[in-house]
Amino acid sequence: MSKSPTALVFEVKRSAPELIPPAAPTPREFKELSDIDDQDALRFQIPVINFYRNDEALRGSDPAKVIKEAVGRALVPYYPFAGRLREKAARKLVVECNGEGVLFIEADADVTLDEFGEEIHPPFPCFQELLYDVPGNDGILHSPLLLIQVTRLKCGGFIFAIRLNHTMTDGIGLAQFLYTVAALARGAQNPSGQPVWERHLLCARDSPRVTRAHREYDELADNTKCIPVDDLVHKSFFFGAKEMWTLRQLLPPHLKSATTFEVLSACIWQCRTIALE
Repeated sequence: MSKSPTALVFEVKRSAPELIPPAAPTPREFKELSDIDDQDALRFQIPVINFYRNDEALRGSDPAKVIKEAVGRALVPYYPFAGRLREKAARKLVVECNGEGVLFIEADADVTLDEFGEEIHPPFPCFQELLYDVPGNDGILHSPLLLIQVTRLKCGGFIFAIRLNHTMTDGIGLAQFLYTVAALARGAQNPSGQPVWERHLLCARDSPRVTRAHREYDELADNTKCIPVDDLVHKSFFFGAKEMWTLRQLLPPHLKSATTFEVLSACIWQCRTIALE
């Protein structure tokens, strides 16, 4: 029987972190983020971790080396990721596209994928071992915008972990970048799609002009108490096939065709409303 991740103890040997620049020359310029991107609420890092089993077809191939090269090539069209965030007047964020690169770490762990257990889902107690928090490089400004760690496992599988600056991209944008990395790692000569930077479409006009009523900005009486951030507790809740099936059994007939996202969003909204009352 495999151990649970909570009880699992293993050693990870990491190489020194290195910067991976774009594999070819890229434009040196400044790109403004939109008025949505540079909100204080989005100034944080998001970690993501992926587990991959051994593929006999790739025997003899070093996943860290392959991914490292693919990342460098992907950074040519996605060159803003290789830059650094700066702050202008009124705390406006811009990306200095200077080609400094993203942080990359190679690692080896004396553990197999099966030892992590059959169901790997949050909370994951070994996360710090698989995505090393490089000292001095976790800031929003003047720090690498991506941190990647590839950890080789004893079984031939590997773990791919990445941390992204949320002001730069959301989940869909990250997925597009990773699709490009994956395609290049599989041998594609050029990525099939090109990124588009049109964040000016989400910026206020200068000078701003109000053309309709924006009720979302109406001032409301503040009847809520501010909860100190230090008092918040982070929790992860896993909704698998069994949990989603249970939720769907509670739906009235006319909502049976609701999407997974709609069902889960409604459940969270309902639970939050009950908690606030």
